[in-house]
Amino acid sequence: MDFEAIHVDAFPVDQDLLDAGAVGPELAHLAGIYRRSPRALIWRNPSSDWRALVLLLPLASRLSLMANPIFAQLTRAWGLNVRFIGVDRDGLAYDFRSLLSDRTLKLLLELIDLERSQQPALLDALFATLADEMLTILQLRRRGWGRHLDVEHRLEPQVDGSLYARATRYPDFLASLRAALRDEIIDVEFYGRALRSIDLRETAFEQRVASLLESSLDPITVAKLVRTGVGKHLGAYNWLQLDPRHAAPRAHVLTSLPGLATFFAETLLPLEAQATRPADDDEDPVEAAWRERDAQAADGRTRERPRDDAPARSGAPARPDVRAFDLRPIASRSESAHAAHWAGVLKRAVDAGQDRVVIEALAQRFAVADNVIRRLWREQPRSLGQPPTWHLAQILVQLHRQGERQWPSSDAQWRELIASAVPLEAT
Repeated sequence: MDFEAIHVDAFPVDQDLLDAGAVGPELAHLAGIYRRSPRALIWRNPSSDWRALVLLLPLASRLSLMANPIFAQLTRAWGLNVRFIGVDRDGLAYDFRSLLSDRTLKLLLELIDLERSQQPALLDALFATLADEMLTILQLRRRGWGRHLDVEHRLEPQVDGSLYARATRYPDFLASLRAALRDEIIDVEFYGRALRSIDLRETAFEQRVASLLESSLDPITVAKLVRTGVGKHLGAYNWLQLDPRHAAPRAHVLTSLPGLATFFAETLLPLEAQATRPADDDEDPVEAAWRERDAQAADGRTRERPRDDAPARSGAPARPDVRAFDLRPIASRSESAHAAHWAGVLKRAVDAGQDRVVIEALAQRFAVADNVIRRLWREQPRSLGQPPTWHLAQILVQLHRQGERQWPSSDAQWRELIASAVPLEAT
């Protein structure tokens, strides 16, 4: 197993940024954190099941508070911006962000603290502990890997759905930089130099991580994906990679409807993952214990935790008592019987190469006229982008209501339509 911690590159402007007498103690402190903090932790071939595991880390500028159990909420808020991407031996890309436990986040914070304090004697032990922690979690949740296939991220930087969200990566550092300019501690010329150095550093970091992840993916599938014009969309990549026999007709549909790439990944990828699950694949023992407890609670027999002999192995993660609430499936109506039926029809039509049935199934799924889908198929407007399913449904309804003569004809009109297509659940 090869491990690497990636930091941002050094720039000449760092000498001035780290000078507390020139820029003030707060900005100098945050600049030092920005320069020394690891931005990504990468394990190459950590086990026989994985080609690569990548943890993308936002800046932890409040480390002293986050280390205190009283401020555990700060740690969880920071953890929401951590990205945990895995590529398995079959070349499939996963988003395991939801599996990061409080213990794993605590280990990450300890590692960042040791990285900054330059204590190499302890780093190796912590790296090994963190790797074991992640591999243990993945092994315990092995039967549920299909639910974590990445459906939304893209490898390109500075695009919608990018894996590298700059807005959440170093907000405190940028805020302090703007405050120093506003208070006239630094001038506009120095502020511009600092911003240019940040942009160059982040671009180099994003290209490095993207190259590493892309080298772990299947090169043939990546080439097919690039030819479709949807970009390096990990959801679309997984859709092609999961069943190579049907990769050609799926790539054809992506080429004709690049704006629906995220919809295809969010809707059809779970169906494909379930269909390709081996028949002799045993049920996840942890899931079975959780389901048994829920069934007993529903029957009114008990509301306690599972009995001691229910969990299959010690150290299994406890199930949260509060279920997560996700507005996206509600807004997209993706969990209705209507959506499930037409998703099945769409899957069969795509794999059979029946373009007419694909158009009809999409029109039925979104309750719009067939001509709306046909025009998207014919014109492939780039301004549409690749909106998620919950947003795409509203955009198509808006296009249906406007009629073909009132369709947007410029980028500004498309942006206006997309901004106005807000689902009722979000208002």
